[in-house]
Amino acid sequence: MACVEQGRQSKGLARLLMRMIDWFYFPFLRIFVPRQTFRYAVCGGANLLLNWVLYAVTYNFVVAKRFLDIGIVVVSPHIAAFVITFPITFFTGFWLQKNISFQCSPLRGRTQLFRYLLSVLGSILLNYVGLKFFVEMYHIYPTPSQMMISIITIAYSYFMQKYFTFRGCDSY
Repeated sequence: MACVEQGRQSKGLARLLMRMIDWFYFPFLRIFVPRQTFRYAVCGGANLLLNWVLYAVTYNFVVAKRFLDIGIVVVSPHIAAFVITFPITFFTGFWLQKNISFQCSPLRGRTQLFRYLLSVLGSILLNYVGLKFFVEMYHIYPTPSQMMISIITIAYSYFMQKYFTFRGCDSY
């Protein structure tokens, strides 16, 4: 019974967030951006901001910029902060995309979750390869390189989620 109630609360929260996001979907945006893409951008942007805040707090205060010796290996502080924050933003990102951007997908939740994991792993790989390419091969500074890769990764992620992870949702 508690699971059913939790499901209702989750759907209620999703509806509330959708209404809030749609309130900012102004008429001039409708000419250029489909509603689904707008919702995707808002949810992805919010999750990205959450990730930055969690990462900064974790890196500076939880890991406290120290190397972690976990017995088998010593983990650098920036990687430890990533490992700690990744599961949180992975699941919040999945929930937002599933319940707000692509809620019409006919695929089962566990199929979507597995595909979302594959999509995110692809984004991480794309980010890594892109940074290696721009920074090490073409000697472009890391920050502009990261910005260029972010644009590519965001486009990749959107198309992966629309046509693979949450397949079956037509733009509306």
